Amino acid sequence: MIGPSGTVRVMVATKPVDFRKGMEGLAMLVREHMQADPFSGAVYVFRAKRADRIKLIFWDGTGLCLFAKRLEDGVFRWPKIEDGVMRLSAAELSALLEGLDWRRVHAARETVVPTQVG
Repeated sequence: MIGPSGTVRVMVATKPVDFRKGMEGLAMLVREHMQADPFSGAVYVFRAKRADRIKLIFWDGTGLCLFAKRLEDGVFRWPKIEDGVMRLSAAELSALLEGLDWRRVHAARETVVPTQVG
């Protein structure tokens, strides 16, 4: 995926938004409804009323980026529609963008490093 990866913060608006909004309108929603800074480096995810569309905005250090995707077949898996904000991991965001069920992605397990061979 082009853009953020790793330990980036991902915030999802759980209520659908007007998809005619561009990056400036979505940045305003981040400030007013999510009570967050759109220039913090976090990824902000928005959904349309139709579950087959998604928009993300994020600050990459040089400018505000807008990513939009429409699935040709199927729908994105979304949390229940309600007011609020939800946080996802980078792995869950990747699964969401692929149209997979992001709720099935689990955090990496800590691996014990052996101290001796054998």
